Amino acid sequence: MTGKGVARLTRTFTGCSTLVVHATPVKMLLPLIFLGLVANAPAPDQRRGGDRMEAWQATREGRMLPLREIERRVVPTMKDAQYLGFDFDSSTSIYTLKFLRDGSVIWVDVDGRSGQILGRTGR
Repeated sequence: MTGKGVARLTRTFTGCSTLVVHATPVKMLLPLIFLGLVANAPAPDQRRGGDRMEAWQATREGRMLPLREIERRVVPTMKDAQYLGFDFDSSTSIYTLKFLRDGSVIWVDVDGRSGQILGRTGR
């Protein structure tokens, strides 16, 4: 060491070698492809929204009963159960009403055209 806090290099820098790993083009594209698929997939609410819009349109045209009418008929029959909501399948015009009773989920399928209960799963 010469002077105050000054170091002197005594060897000449000759370089260094490193291991370089190159990714193949396919490996580089996979994450981008995945992100593109995820970004373009409709959200669950968007898919359900389409069925709900179709149900609303069918009700407006008189082809189906309003949801409130179906709920008015079915909910009182489900004693001691909490009504959680519904789903609608536009391909069959069936409402599925969902209930909770004593920790068990109960689904009630209802014909949207007639209001008739088609089936029930759960207790």
